[in-house]
Amino acid sequence: MNIEFITKDDLRRIENLLGEIKGLIKPGQGQSKQWLKSYEIRKLLNISPGTLQNLRVNGTLRYTKIGGLLYYKLEDIEKLLEGNAR
Repeated sequence: MNIEFITKDDLRRIENLLGEIKGLIKPGQGQSKQWLKSYEIRKLLNISPGTLQNLRVNGTLRYTKIGGLLYYKLEDIEKLLEGNAR
């Protein structure tokens, strides 16, 4: 009868493999959303619904309407903030 022992190094390798497998199963983890809803934008920018509407109406902030919901690209929000910071 052969007896095989598991060492601490073996356990570390198993742990590393499990971490890699989890990364493959959840590839979107750690990535931010590409599209945000109105309430998320208001919370992010700390603005009122009226201010958000003004940004839409005067063309400062682009949006996409799907059904009854408005969506905003995170990229556009970042550009808006960068433009105001300069």
